[in-house]
Amino acid sequence: MRVLLHWFLSALAIWIVSRLVPGFYISGAMAALIAAIFIGFINATLGVFLKIVTFPLTILTLGLFWFVVNAAMIELASAFVPGFHIASFMSAFWGGIVLSLVNMVLKWLLVPTREHR
Repeated sequence: MRVLLHWFLSALAIWIVSRLVPGFYISGAMAALIAAIFIGFINATLGVFLKIVTFPLTILTLGLFWFVVNAAMIELASAFVPGFHIASFMSAFWGGIVLSLVNMVLKWLLVPTREHR
């Protein structure tokens, strides 16, 4: 049940970002749900590899290069998901930043915390 809640909140965050960031387009709820799956899958597979490979550059830029890696992964997801389109790399860059923030706020507000026993 927790996984479904995270998936729904990620899709909601993608939809919110499409309303806030110019050039970040989503055609509907189904496209947002599929985009959330693809972005999560890319982050869990290729994203881990890219973050390990680019770690020295990330250190040199004090972590800022991870925003570039995240933008590239969002652009890659948009290539596979019908109804999800990114107009430019800068749209993906700013969309990735806003998506992270919106996701964090939504999960902070809506995901119940586990109680310690």
